[in-house]
This record gives sequence, C-alpha cells and structure tokens, in this order.
Amino acid sequence: DGTARRRRLSAAGIGRFTDLQGQTHPPVLPATAVAVGEGAIGADHVREIDAIMDKIPTAIDASVRARAEVQLAWVARELSPAGVRTAGIRLLAHLDPDGTVTDERDRKRLRGFTILPQDLRLMSKVRGYLTPALRAEMEAALPSWAAPGMNNPDDPDSPSGTVESADPAALAAAVERDTRTPGQRTHDGLQALLRASRTGVGGGRRSGDLVITVTDHELAERAGVALTATGTRLPVAELIEVAATATPHLAVFSAHTGQALYLGRGRRLASRAQRLMLFARDRGCTAPGCAAPFTRTQAHHFPDWADGGPTDIDHLGAACGRHNRSVGPRRGQWQTMILIDGPHAGRVAWRPSGNRTARRWRINQIQHAELLPGHEPQPPPLPQPRL
Repeated sequence: DGTARRRRLSAAGIGRFTDLQGQTHPPVLPATAVAVGEGAIGADHVREIDAIMDKIPTAIDASVRARAEVQLAWVARELSPAGVRTAGIRLLAHLDPDGTVTDERDRKRLRGFTILPQDLRLMSKVRGYLTPALRAEMEAALPSWAAPGMNNPDDPDSPSGTVESADPAALAAAVERDTRTPGQRTHDGLQALLRASRTGVGGGRRSGDLVITVTDHELAERAGVALTATGTRLPVAELIEVAATATPHLAVFSAHTGQALYLGRGRRLASRAQRLMLFARDRGCTAPGCAAPFTRTQAHHFPDWADGGPTDIDHLGAACGRHNRSVGPRRGQWQTMILIDGPHAGRVAWRPSGNRTARRWRINQIQHAELLPGHEPQPPPLPQPRL
C-alpha cells in the first residue's frame, strides 16, 4: 500500500545494501543518512529530499548533485518536511533557472501515467507526467473527438466518432444542446476514442477485450456493481451501456449458487474460454487475503501440472505469481482444491500444508466482499478407503 511504498523509498535512500557479490554500497543520500542516524530528521524529511534529488537534471555535474544533497540534509534539520519541499523548489530553480539543462533522458525517466484507486463513488483520479511527444499526440487527436456536440453521452442524437466525419447539420444542432464543460468533453472524447480503438470501428483493428462479471440478479435489476478483469468496479447501469456498444465478454452467474450459467461471446478455444471462466468465478487471486486482480493472476493447477494435474476448469484456479509458487506439500506451503458443497461450493479453497491439525479450508473473501459474512466454507468429504 502507500505506507509500505513510502517506507521502501525512504530505506532505499538512506540504507546500506549488500549486492550479490558481497559488496556493501554506501547510502544514495549519505548526508541525509547521517542526519537520520543522529535523530535530527525523520522519514518525511527523507522522502522530500529524495523527491527533490530525483528532479535534478541528469546533466548536472555529480559533484554539484552531492553538494545539493548535503545542503538539503542541512536545512532539513531546521525545517519541517513542507519547508524542505519549498527549499528544494528554490534549489532546483537555482540549478536550472531556464530549464535548458533538462534533456531527453530526464523526460524519459520522469514519464508516467497512473490511474489511482477508485473512491467510494467509484470515480478515479489520474496522476501523470507526459512527455512532449505524448502531449502533442493527445492535443492532435482529442480535439476531433472532444469537440462541442461530439460524443455526448447525455444526448442520444449527438454524432459519434470524429468531428470531421460528422454530419454538419446534426453537429450544429448538437452543439446548441451541449452544456458540458471542456473537461467533461475531453473525458467523453477520450472514452469514445478508446472504445473505437477497442471495437475496431471504422475498419480499425481491435485493441483488446473488456471482460466483466456480474450476477444475473444484478443484471435483471440493473442495479449493483459489476467487476472487470483489471479490478475496476463498474455500476451495472453503465455496464449495460458499455455492453451495447463494445460487445464485451459477459459472464453471468447465479446470484444464489455462484455456479456458471453461460459465457457470452466466448470463442471455443479452450485456453481462452477457461481464462474467461476463471475470471467469472474467481475474480482475482483466490489465496486468502490477496487482493491481486485477475489480470495479475495465472491459471493454477491442482494437482500441480508436474504431478499429473489436468488442465480442466474444475482443476484450475486463479492465483497471483507469488501464491501460485507457494503451493506444495511442505510445511509453510499451501494446498488448494475446489469445494463441492456448502455455501461456497464451486469456490477455490486453500489451507496450509504440512500441518495435520489445520483442517479448515479457507476462501478469499476479498474478491467476493458482497457475500454475507459468517458462512464458513465446508470441506469436501474425505475419500473412502478402497476395499
């Protein structure tokens, strides 16, 4: 999570690490490490110093960078973390007042685009740092899709696609009805552009499939929240709109038993169909307490493939790479299977290996948080001895 990430970044700046050859390397921020060791500054100071040092252009001489770090560690002894940030901004302005030292290496190093977690309203903020090239691409493409009157989800008569392909009379009428802000038009234009790219509108190549799972009860009531393979929660009312235009693979489940009813628009290729069915059933990693979404999982065999386990849907479960590798017969590893009765029949269950007293099978409640609490999974009956 965010706290663990901040601790990791702080440790990376002031820690001494030993490589595989046994050589111990000094801290990346030596003066800061000394200040921390003396108790003069804290972890928040370290993060601010590290962030400032990361913004110093690559072309700046190494000796100048070292002096900058010493100065930041010194001022941090007297200032709050916010004060260090302010001092760092002034230092950066002094090192590169005109921005002429920043080069292509810095731009490539700093580039990024991150979609932040959904909030309680299922909305997502974004955080990014665009290269000049990507900004130019977006500024060239979005005006055609985000022009006034175009791709307006609140207007059924709004032209779709690019402004160049729209009927002039229909577009003029749609412009008169368009009350969206520029930011809203950009949002709607980007969504229309991505949808056209994915669905191959206009002869383009499909760029990917949108895979969603939802219960038949939620689908019938047009209420509730569906789940995509990347872990995004999507209100069912919006899912229906997406399904009508993007023809996603829609796996529908019984709201009462969790058993598969059918898999829409799935091709008969076994590997693809099995992955779609695994997502519909498991939603993500099935290991207890793991929140990894389905796109970060592997098809886990039980029994293991090396032990003769078949690649059948009733012998497969979704597991992230770490948990997939943790399955085995030794103490500290896990056993897995699909439960055959009880309220969680059909779900993948896990229990520790090498411990005869640990007979309780556990399921991952995180991926199915809508289920009622207090329903313990029931283990399958023990195999009967052969006569």
